[in-house]
Amino acid sequence: MMNRRRFLKTLGGTGVVLAASAVGLSQCDQMPSEAIESWQGPNETLEDREWMLSYALLAPNPHNMQSWIADLRQNNIITIFADDSRLLPDTDPYSRQITIGQGTFLEILTIAARQRGYRPLVILYPDGSPAEDALEIGARAIARITLQKDPTIKRDPLFEQLLKRRSNKQPYRQVSLSADHHGQMKAFNLLPGQKTGFAITEDTVRPLRDFAKKAMITEMTTPRTLKESVVRTRIGADEIAKHRDGIDLNGPLFWWLKAFGQFSEEKAMTPGTIAHQGGLDYALGWADGTHGFGWLSTQDNSREAQVNAGRSYVRLNLMATSLGIAMHPVSQILQEYPEMTALQTAFNQHLNIGGQERIQMFFRIGYQEKPAPSPRRKLTDIMRA
Repeated sequence: MMNRRRFLKTLGGTGVVLAASAVGLSQCDQMPSEAIESWQGPNETLEDREWMLSYALLAPNPHNMQSWIADLRQNNIITIFADDSRLLPDTDPYSRQITIGQGTFLEILTIAARQRGYRPLVILYPDGSPAEDALEIGARAIARITLQKDPTIKRDPLFEQLLKRRSNKQPYRQVSLSADHHGQMKAFNLLPGQKTGFAITEDTVRPLRDFAKKAMITEMTTPRTLKESVVRTRIGADEIAKHRDGIDLNGPLFWWLKAFGQFSEEKAMTPGTIAHQGGLDYALGWADGTHGFGWLSTQDNSREAQVNAGRSYVRLNLMATSLGIAMHPVSQILQEYPEMTALQTAFNQHLNIGGQERIQMFFRIGYQEKPAPSPRRKLTDIMRA
């Protein structure tokens, strides 16, 4: 949810808020229930693979594009593809982030499979993996999961967190991560070739906060990368219900901004407008409200490493959920377009990342009340059956 206080500050003196208040600012534009019904859990009568996919659909993913295709046309097998129509070509030109999102989906799918009494046998890129700089990633299967019924399979304790997990985009409380929580995050069991790092003191957080802010400003002042987010922003309940993906903005404030002509694609792309400045203030607001960072790196940048980074990230996110820790990926500094290169190089140097090693995930950590869930597409939208 957008930071209301910062938006109101941006609006100051325009008369929009006063006019809106006069006609019932607080009584419109609630999140459509059908867009978040997946967060209530699946119908227990679903076929087993559909039941598993109902949980996988809740995975964190870039811009909430949910670019997953699950092929169920072979018995007892789920084959995962990326949807080439739901990529981010300007901010994620090599689909590295999209590939990480395939890993989060895959990992939640395997957690749900075990809960349902199946042993999931996973093969990554069964038909060969695309190069790390490939522009098209949808033609080859990303993973093939063969499901073997096994009543002795051990259930994953993280299953209990699947419906509770969120990416919390709010400013966090001005308090450092506790020593106990920091210890548990550091001790998280990673896959081979992966490492995590954490900054939880003001001296270590401050430079990373500056990198995050500069990266966000770079994205928002580069027209094509800004537009990629703007066209994927769903403003108001009607748009959210129609698309059930992307960046959702709803509530009375946004409804009235749109009604008064203050929030449109053109306005959001134009510096100096309420919509553009509000978006920038929001981004800088969560950056200022960050008092801990973490990152996940891999020893190389292969497609397999990207998928596995997603698998570990979502497990870390689920563990954080169980501890009451908020997390939020902030991927702008990791994006591979030319305007970000110099800043990204300085960021890597700051964290002593060199050679083939690659930071795959950069994220905020801290404490804040759990936000509302984000929209999810219909299960049938991602299935081939």
